Amino acid sequence: MKNAEEKVKKPIPHKKVIIAVVMIVIAFFGSFLVYFILQISFNTESPIVVVISGSMEPTIHKGDLLFVMGTDADEINNGDVIVFNAQGLWGGAPQDPIVHRVINKSQTGDTWYFTTQGDANSFPDPEDIPESRVIGVVVGGIPYIGWVKIFLTESGLLIPLLVIISALLIISIVRDFLKGDDEDQDKNNKENLKDIDKQSKSEE
Repeated sequence: MKNAEEKVKKPIPHKKVIIAVVMIVIAFFGSFLVYFILQISFNTESPIVVVISGSMEPTIHKGDLLFVMGTDADEINNGDVIVFNAQGLWGGAPQDPIVHRVINKSQTGDTWYFTTQGDANSFPDPEDIPESRVIGVVVGGIPYIGWVKIFLTESGLLIPLLVIISALLIISIVRDFLKGDDEDQDKNNKENLKDIDKQSKSEE
């Protein structure tokens, strides 16, 4: 009987292996694909930003998640809230994108410049922002949801957590795949063993 069981075992179908690999790839790269689609849809390299300071309170709070739309410089007006990269533009400028309001705009040659200021700040930013530094205009947001990212980033847990979640997701997919295959194999084995028993009895 043992030899019969070994005889009826079948290798894992190539189709199921391919499906499992595809599911793992989608699970791992899905977030990157979604972000890439958002980049194209919002016409900007950073369609989503998290506010990391209180310089725009009470309009925008630290921890808010904002949606940013890439906009031509000549269509940005006074009063618009823009996101821009100020790194190296003045001393002490943060590495993260800044979210401030446009209070004035001017043009030198073919280049637009924007004077910006946080709603909670007493003075404008030290330097005007050239249009090449503008990431986009804030078009919406979700309050406080970005605190999760802030906490994980400041605590140094963001990357380890992403690795752990990805690993667990892959393990779960592989386990479900193998479990389903074992169930199918058991079913096939039982059916084949029944056929073998019937054949043995008929030969007797």
